[in-house]
Amino acid sequence: MNIGAVDHIEFYVGDAQQTAFYLCTAFGFRVRGQAGPETGHGDRRSLLLSQGGTDIVLTSALSPDHPAARYVALHGDGVANIAFEVTDTVRALAEAVGRGATVVEEAETFRRDGTEVVTASVLGFGDVAHRLVQRSGDRSDFLPGVMDIFADDPEENAQLLHTVDHAAVCLPAGELCPTVAFYEKVFGFSQIFEEFIEVGEQAMDSKVVQSPSGKVTFTLIEPVADRQPGQIDAFLARHGGAGVQHLALLTDDIVTTVPALEARGVKFLETPDTYYDELTARMGRPELRIEDLRRTSVLVDQDHWGQVFQIFTQSMHVRKTFFWEVIDRHGARTFGSGNIKALYEAVAREKALA
Repeated sequence: MNIGAVDHIEFYVGDAQQTAFYLCTAFGFRVRGQAGPETGHGDRRSLLLSQGGTDIVLTSALSPDHPAARYVALHGDGVANIAFEVTDTVRALAEAVGRGATVVEEAETFRRDGTEVVTASVLGFGDVAHRLVQRSGDRSDFLPGVMDIFADDPEENAQLLHTVDHAAVCLPAGELCPTVAFYEKVFGFSQIFEEFIEVGEQAMDSKVVQSPSGKVTFTLIEPVADRQPGQIDAFLARHGGAGVQHLALLTDDIVTTVPALEARGVKFLETPDTYYDELTARMGRPELRIEDLRRTSVLVDQDHWGQVFQIFTQSMHVRKTFFWEVIDRHGARTFGSGNIKALYEAVAREKALA
């Protein structure tokens, strides 16, 4: 199966317009299109948001029968579909089903003015699906005949964030290895990293799987059942099962991007000064100035290929489940030995202060 990059992320939300206002105001996304009663789809309201190479679809149910209504009732706002670019949707669907995937949406073709988009969806983890998307023609026409695309915004807009780097997924205890095996078998992903994390009396297992293209990466996390419940258990309880805990968006200048996002209203988790006091002894001198990292609360780690810099937002979700990450890679291909633990501890600090 020839999977390229992430085509788009679809969120099911209670109020698409309100969520779009936040993402545009705080993160710099722009509304680029819409679907709904005006386009002949009276059961939903969908808004297409874009920034750099990231497309996000926000969908709210206008009918109790739409899947978004059931999703939001169970989980609250959250990621419902992580779409993959493919070269042949029909063939990819047949391969996925033949390898054990469950169909969510049968193949469907959308055409307008020489543009053609073919989509289908299969179930991934929990009730999160993967839409298989084949595009030809004008790629700016996101879903021909379904979504109206707005004229380009003439206002200058700095591109702070570029693409989806990875998605972090929380799984119930015992589902980590079967989920890794599922992505290896169905989609041809490979496991590229694993780590066992202990924080006090809490612990979790993590494995990272990645597509052959290297452009789709999932960090899969499960709690350790015989340890004290922690923030992964809290996510699973509040979310109502497996789901996306956070999405990481890639930037090429994190110490500039973070203050710019803060000025727009984004709230990030704070990192204690002791982290930076001990940084040089732990890993040597980072490629970015420690003073800049301290000022912005950015974390740093490294692997065999280079360093990775990252920071996590506070959760704006009413259930305190989903949040965002901003990440800047300086050659690093994975997450280093300390970043997952740093995430766990950062979320634990926020929970302790709540």
